[in-house]
Order: sequence, then structure tokens, then C-alpha cells
Amino acid sequence: MGEIQRAVQLLQQGELVALPTETVYGLGAHARNPAALAKIFAAKGRPSDHPLIVHLADPAQLDDWAIQIPDTARALAAAFWPGPLTLILKRAPGVPDLVTGGQDTVGLRIPGHPVALELLRAFGDGVAAPSANRFGRISPTTAQHVRQELGDRVPLVLEGGACEVGLESTILDLSREGVPTILRPGAIGPDDIARVIGIRPRLRGETPAPAEAEAPPTDAPRVSGALAAHYAPRTPLLLAPLPELLALAAPGDTLVAHSPAPAILPAGITWHPAPADPAAYGHALYATLRSLDESPCTRILVEAPPADLPWAAIADRLGRAAVGSGPQDSTDTLA
Repeated sequence: MGEIQRAVQLLQQGELVALPTETVYGLGAHARNPAALAKIFAAKGRPSDHPLIVHLADPAQLDDWAIQIPDTARALAAAFWPGPLTLILKRAPGVPDLVTGGQDTVGLRIPGHPVALELLRAFGDGVAAPSANRFGRISPTTAQHVRQELGDRVPLVLEGGACEVGLESTILDLSREGVPTILRPGAIGPDDIARVIGIRPRLRGETPAPAEAEAPPTDAPRVSGALAAHYAPRTPLLLAPLPELLALAAPGDTLVAHSPAPAILPAGITWHPAPADPAAYGHALYATLRSLDESPCTRILVEAPPADLPWAAIADRLGRAAVGSGPQDSTDTLA
């Protein structure tokens, strides 16, 4: 039996399968099987009110999972799927509450990875798949990361190489009237979306321009990765402009910077150069954090990324990683 056939069989039996996507590795279960979905939450230590993203094989499956689908959703699906864009839509009847977190919305996408697509086409139904890591910790971008993180909690980890994008998908809310809202930034940005639908979406928390009469929605759905603390290493992580980090650096620290190294470094620190291109930086980010988390360094000092829009997803992930970093007690490791 091939790996894809074995994965399909496991999903049909209500078991978990870790699968590669272009963003991060996902921890998959049959999205219509509440008992299987419960295993995701148990394996990750994830609160049950956190919604899951359903991965599909074909845009035609949208109507199986969502209702009142706007034309903008179908246009975006045609433009970006398979790819790193999740659409938040009104849920269809029968979608399990464990998928939606009890909300009236559901998150849907088609992943842009050949192994994931082969599995989804062979399975023939939706697969709910949050990142395949312990809740709140660094997302996995290789199969080995999944094995290290979850061990025998996952019966099968499909091998798909290193994830091309390396950061979770953009989440776009199309479930409310008015201007669409990006609830989680990712590789597909506001300008990319505007070129397709003619409307520039807001970023969550963005203040409207004076000319805009409409205020940002206050009832936006809960989505994955929106907690203040997330994507975090166990080693303390400090995020600040480079001059501040150089002043704070102490022996044993590792400094991760996209800027050139100064001529003289503080004694006893390790300099870790990071890509100056946001796409390359995002691709390497989680693997870098995992590697440093396993190293002897006492603190991870990260140069704050530029405020430019192409860096928005990286700034989002690093900000949450800094809040959640540091050693956890025995109860927090399950949360």
C-alpha cells in the first residue's frame, strides 16, 4: 500500500495524518468526523473553541461547506487556489462545531502542495488541518519537525520536503458585509487581493482612513493564530530594533538580524544573519527559531522587521512569538 492510500485509509478510520502544505505542515483529520477532530485538539493541546481550517481539493467543494458565498470568494479562489489564502465564509448546515469553534463561519482553502493535493483528491472530502505542533509553539516546516513535536501522537507523517512559503496562510474574512478584512496576514497581501476583487481589504485592527465612513468590524470571527502569544520558542525571544538589541546583548545570546553585522559585536554573542528579502525570511523563519531553540543560546534576540507591508506577516508572527516565548510550566505545555 502506498503512503497516500494508507493516509486515506487512516483518515477514513478517524485517525490523524500529518501532511505537507506550501505554508506549514498540517495535522489532518476528516473534517466531518467529530471524534477524529477531537484527536487534533488532544494531540495539540489546543482549546476546543479554536476553529480549524478545512482543506479542499477543488473549488467546486466550496458549496459543500459554505453558504451565501459572494462572487468575490469565487474570484479569489480562481485567482489564488491552490495557494496560501484561507477564506472565511458562512458555514453550511452540518459542518461540525469543532471545525468552526461554534461560530457561524468556516475557514476554507486549497493548499498548493502536490502531496497535499494528491491526498485530498484521493480522500474526496474536506480535511481539517491546523499546524502540526503543540498549541502555541513554533509551526513545523519539515516532516522531521512534526515527528520531533508530536511523536507517536500521529500515526502517519507524509513527507513533502521543506515548505515553500514557511508561514501560515493569509486569512480573509468575507462573511460580513462591507470591506473584507484580513484576520491573519500571510504571503498574499492586501494589494494582491485588491487586484482581483477591486477592493483593498483592511488588516485586522487597522484604523480606517478619514475618507472611509465604515469602521472595521468588531464582530470578526475567531481564527487560528490570532492569540497574542503564538508561534513561540521555549527560549526567551526579544524583538526590537537592532541598536536596542546590541545594547541589551549579553554573553550567550544569539542575535538574528536582516541588517549587516556591525564592525564590533558585543562579547560572547552569536550573530545569525537572516535574509533581507521578506519571502526568503518567511521561508526560513520557523526553521531558524526551532534550530536556535534547540541550541545552547540563552536568549534569541531578533531584529524587528521593516514596517513595510511585505513584512507584515513576519512582523505578526515574531510579535506573537516574543509574547509567548520562554519556559513554560508543566500545565502550560498542554495549552
